[in-house]
Amino acid sequence: MALLSIRDLSVTYHSGTRHVKALNSLNLDINEGESLGIVGESGSGKTTLIMAILRLLPKGSVEISGEAFLNGKELISLKQEELLKMRWEEMALVFQKSMNALSPVHKIGVLMSDIYRIHKPEVSKRDARRRIEELLELVNLPSRVYDLYPHELSGGMMQRVSIALSLMFNPKLLILDEATTALDVVTQTQILEEIVALEKKLGITRMMITHDMSVVASTCKNVAVLYAGCLLETGLTQDVLVEPLHPYTQGLIKSFPVFDNDTHQPLQSIGGSLPDLSSPPPGCIFEPRCIKACDMCRESMPRLKEYGQGRFAACHLAGGEINV
Repeated sequence: MALLSIRDLSVTYHSGTRHVKALNSLNLDINEGESLGIVGESGSGKTTLIMAILRLLPKGSVEISGEAFLNGKELISLKQEELLKMRWEEMALVFQKSMNALSPVHKIGVLMSDIYRIHKPEVSKRDARRRIEELLELVNLPSRVYDLYPHELSGGMMQRVSIALSLMFNPKLLILDEATTALDVVTQTQILEEIVALEKKLGITRMMITHDMSVVASTCKNVAVLYAGCLLETGLTQDVLVEPLHPYTQGLIKSFPVFDNDTHQPLQSIGGSLPDLSSPPPGCIFEPRCIKACDMCRESMPRLKEYGQGRFAACHLAGGEINV
């Protein structure tokens, strides 16, 4: 059963006479207890997607259409008061470089306790401290962190604090937006292993935004490939990364280094750059950069078609035949 179901979600940014469609009729499901990695170049719409779901996009300059259901509740049209109750408690987000959001003038324990008691004002300070210490232990931080300031912590410790904050109310959906990008490889690996362990222990459903294909390969059951606001391919990670159907997915994989002594192929970049989304190409959004493009690709945007159970791709040439 889908915990998060996204239907025809579109996001358009308005700036004067310029209108940029950052998401284009996106459809996506995340089943309860599963993990989904969302990959794509910068500007593909990954962060816009989660900001739209959480309703954190700036008002007035953004138009959102479509639907997003979390556990049966429609988020896009939900009243603000109800939405505020759902944030943190039913869905939580760990931002990219979220360690920078920690107050430099407040101790970690004070910051976390204040957040906890805003949502649960009936809880005493003693009980709040007990809960915070439980959370710190959950992310492998010593209890002394409660009385430390952010500048006294390493980058990895601060990121663990951010993850502890996101787990404060046992949310059903945990979203991580490049949550480990700023960390060294060893610390990143440790934190990713802990996230996967917590996911199993607490029964969390995870959506992970990342540029790193290896992170998706090692920690996510499913993967979705975004390009210029369009969903081009999705399915089981082991299927998509081993035998990608879409030329863009193939390009992403070829541009990622493989640490194998028997592999001597040089890295291959994807030529060109993302299109101007205020004036997108008339056919397939990826056609200007695709080395396999045919006349049909220049005429119409392919629809997302299923290839086997749970495997979808939006390409006229996927599967070795022309798909109308």
